[in-house]
Amino acid sequence: MESTANASLADLWDRVFGTQAAPDEWLVIVTGVVALAVVLPHGVWRVARNAITIAHEGGHGLIALLTGRRLDGIRLHSDTSGLTVSRGKPTGIGMILTAAAGYTAPPLLGLGGAALLAAGHITAFLWIATALLLVMLVMIRNAYGALTMVITGGAFLLVSWLTSAQVQAAFAYVVVWFLLLGGVRPAFELQSKRRQMFSRGASFEGGGGRRAGGAGDSDADQLSRLTHVPAGMWLFLFHAVSLCSLIGGGRWLLGL
Repeated sequence: MESTANASLADLWDRVFGTQAAPDEWLVIVTGVVALAVVLPHGVWRVARNAITIAHEGGHGLIALLTGRRLDGIRLHSDTSGLTVSRGKPTGIGMILTAAAGYTAPPLLGLGGAALLAAGHITAFLWIATALLLVMLVMIRNAYGALTMVITGGAFLLVSWLTSAQVQAAFAYVVVWFLLLGGVRPAFELQSKRRQMFSRGASFEGGGGRRAGGAGDSDADQLSRLTHVPAGMWLFLFHAVSLCSLIGGGRWLLGL
């Protein structure tokens, strides 16, 4: 009986952490095109962006915990915005890293996922993603956010447990391509919002204020107030991380 249980555990370990054969090149390319088709059209992106928000707020929450802050909760909203509330020192390196983690989290998660897929750990990637989603679910503090997490985590669990290796590979590659490609767009959206804010501010408030737009309390602006480094430099960092992750992760996925 004990040997049977040990054998089952060994089989499960091999299934999750063993390596799987790399998919055909055509599948890698097709999944990239599918992810691009989700990211580019505005209507589809408005729905799919919820997944990027999950990664964004999860990044804030994870770094808050790692830097010793107290994580009070995470909220996800139907307009694809989100809010992560943590307690601790309002200044200092912990707060800076927590604020910087949002826009950089999706592309960096995509880069990490690309490394796992390139090494043949497709099932491990799916199970790690499922575990992270379940942990994040515990910290969700609103109904819409909880529903979003249950649906997303359930999709990962069903694919990783019930589907064939080919389906798992296709799903994993779509997810990673989406994180890499979708991780690029939010920084450009923030840049556009800030440009509109300053344009309206120049017209109606003499170049002043945050009330004219909707980006004055963005992560870049919070980082600017924390570090006295211009928000534009933080935007440049967000762009650099997302674009470098896309290039590096894309090369790994394509086997270049």
